Amino acid sequence: MSRRKLAGSTFSLVPQAAPAKQAEQAVEKQAATRAAQSPARAPANTEQTGLVRLDTALIDPSPFADRLLDDDHERFAAFVKSVADHGQQVPIRVRPHPEMAGRYQVVYGHRRLAAAKELKIPVNAHVVEIDDRDLAVAQGIENSERQDLSWIERALFARRMDEAGFRPSDIYTALSIDDAELARMRGVSRHVPMDIIEAIGRAPKIGRPRWVAMAKSFAKNTNAVQNIREMLQSERIRKMASDARFSWVYELIAESRSAGTGNAPLREADGFGLGEISYTSKQLRITAANERGQAFADFVRAELPRLIEEFSALDIVTPKACQMTGKSNRNKPASGPNV
Repeated sequence: MSRRKLAGSTFSLVPQAAPAKQAEQAVEKQAATRAAQSPARAPANTEQTGLVRLDTALIDPSPFADRLLDDDHERFAAFVKSVADHGQQVPIRVRPHPEMAGRYQVVYGHRRLAAAKELKIPVNAHVVEIDDRDLAVAQGIENSERQDLSWIERALFARRMDEAGFRPSDIYTALSIDDAELARMRGVSRHVPMDIIEAIGRAPKIGRPRWVAMAKSFAKNTNAVQNIREMLQSERIRKMASDARFSWVYELIAESRSAGTGNAPLREADGFGLGEISYTSKQLRITAANERGQAFADFVRAELPRLIEEFSALDIVTPKACQMTGKSNRNKPASGPNV
């Protein structure tokens, strides 16, 4: 595979072959050089040992959150006990907070920080000078190497890097993925509402295929979203394990989608009515109620090419050939949404 240089960076992007440890060490070396050049921003004993003990109250989360709520309390309790019995074996990595003097942000080591907070003890940390780009890359590489992030957590990490304006090449490096995988992650985080993802949680046993399939169901049945939101707040559902909550939502949205027909009002966030959407298994129709509703229909029409591209990237298994003749329908004109 060819090697692509990242502009203005010490990294080379080789998504499948480059060991994650080498890339991490490159970040560490660069960060250590910067720290040596700016000793005033690090604690006094950083230069002597490279390691400090910090009050956990002074440490804020990474600006690029990559973890959802973990409801495996037994696993975390066992981790806390291990730290209590044997000490913190691996330091966390932090940087001086770019906006608040005397505070820090985590580069990686969120679980170790949480354990130290639980035990009410200082945390061992390396303090480095590192910018946002290198922080996100180092954080992604560390978690990829440890393989302790679920697929949806990785997808949300990619989304937050997207929202922060990172180049796709930086996201590829941080998560060791290619452009097709990034497109699938974007599709899932776009079609499954963020509050529903957060309510489901990290779903550690659920991989890409089922998230992609659920995203397809949400994309085709937005009318069920509010009902699912409300039901996720029930005590019975909240007590489920994260994987079980995913399965419950997966089945519910699939059942709603199988209904096949329906109609619903189209409203903007402030409640202003645009018109109505009606659909069957073979047709989608937007009926505009006013001039702004017509503008919305025009907007949807203009967005169709991009939506088709995202749909294709989801790897949804549906027949593209005529089942009766076996001939391809790719070049046959198809009736699109009636807008």
